[in-house]
Amino acid sequence: MSAPQPARPPEPVVLEGRYVRLEPIGPQHAADLFAAMRGPELEARFDWLSEYQPASEAELRERLVAAAAATDKPMWAVIDVASGRAEGRQCLMRIVPQHGVIEIGNVYWGPRLARTRRATEALALHARYVFETLGYRRFEWKCNARNAASQAAARRFGFAYEGVFRQHMIVKGVNRDTSWFAMLDSDWVRLAPEYERWLAPANFTADGTQVTPLRFA
Repeated sequence: MSAPQPARPPEPVVLEGRYVRLEPIGPQHAADLFAAMRGPELEARFDWLSEYQPASEAELRERLVAAAAATDKPMWAVIDVASGRAEGRQCLMRIVPQHGVIEIGNVYWGPRLARTRRATEALALHARYVFETLGYRRFEWKCNARNAASQAAARRFGFAYEGVFRQHMIVKGVNRDTSWFAMLDSDWVRLAPEYERWLAPANFTADGTQVTPLRFA
């Protein structure tokens, strides 16, 4: 049996979906993303991220300039096709092409995006890109072991739980035990058709309610 071929590094491409579009992030997204991040009710969302809630649009713009230049962990803005607004962001990181391993991380989905079919499609667009275009063998999702919502999302999206790395990191001066999840290329062969079925317009009522849930069993 021949050895697996190395995967390709991600490129700053636009990934088009039915409900969302992933665009390489930049300062042009600052106003929309600041609107999706501001407000005291959203501060708790940053408890699980390595950064703090931006205090101003100018501060966020500086972060986005840096993110746009970070080729080791390219970041995309999640654009709502219907409104044209950037409602979130996500990046690909810990990229090891020779082993075919890549991780989705730094995920922030704003309140108009989280827990909607648009967020699910945003995840699926990256999964399809890393497996079908770039040739990765393993797609990882990691989160704080205390972040129950992130763990539930990983399972819903079809990632398999692999355990906890204790004392894995120190984030904002606090210990972080990390829960590891992964999706393999062989898993994606099974998962992709279910994503397509669930995301089809016929699976949603006029008000956006799902007709049937996403099921991978």
